[in-house]
Amino acid sequence: MPKAQPQPFVRIYKKGEEPDDIFYWLSRPPAERLRALEEIRKQYNDWKYGAGLQFQRVYTIVKCPRG
Repeated sequence: MPKAQPQPFVRIYKKGEEPDDIFYWLSRPPAERLRALEEIRKQYNDWKYGAGLQFQRVYTIVKCPRG
C-alpha cells in the first residue's frame, strides 16, 4: 500500500506579518530540503531552456606517446 501524502493547507497572513521561511526550512530534514532544491532547479531549467534539457556527453581522445 503506498504511503499517504500529507494534505496541503493554506494560511493567510496580512502583508508584512508573514512568517520567515528560513525557520520552516531549518525545521525540515536535509533530504527534504535537497529534494525541494532539486525540484526548483528543474522547474527553472525547464522554464529557461525548455523541457528535456540534459547534459551533453563530451568525449576526448588522448593519444599518449609510446616509450
